[in-house]
Amino acid sequence: MSLATILLLAVALGTDAFSMCLGLGMTGVKRGQVLLISITVLFFHIMMPLAGWYAGGLAGNLAGRAAGIAGALLLIYLGLRMLWDVYRCDPEKPRVALVNTWGLLVMAASVSMDALSVGFTLGTRKVNLVLVAVTFGVVAGLMTFAGLWLGRMIGRWVGEKAQLAGGIILVGIGVKLLF
Repeated sequence: MSLATILLLAVALGTDAFSMCLGLGMTGVKRGQVLLISITVLFFHIMMPLAGWYAGGLAGNLAGRAAGIAGALLLIYLGLRMLWDVYRCDPEKPRVALVNTWGLLVMAASVSMDALSVGFTLGTRKVNLVLVAVTFGVVAGLMTFAGLWLGRMIGRWVGEKAQLAGGIILVGIGVKLLF
């Protein structure tokens, strides 16, 4: 497998993280959260292909669907909470990002599930899985960072309308992940 193919596959796997983090970034995430989320997604995009390589097809499919549903429901919750905060016009409203460590881990796992199945598939081919997994992780981490940073800038420019758009984006992505 060529480096160009690996990079294209890594970008394809990172698009979920980018689009979801664009919406999250509009909520007003802090700089520390941007870094934490980016590193967590990077880690999961390295570990999931390795886990897929070792886990096998059936276990990967079962875990993938359950984690995907949990991640989708978390996104819908976060999006609806953002929309509710816009509707309430509460000046003291907290910025919605990731409410706790569990939410961060579920989010990172949900955007990394496709890397689990790709890892299983790559296990059937002659590839340097460690190189591929690290490439996936670095690209996904950079795309996560870019999505969060771009979302932050859009959020500052557009203000409350960005929170409304971010909420709609998160609910839409969550619904899409359910089906």
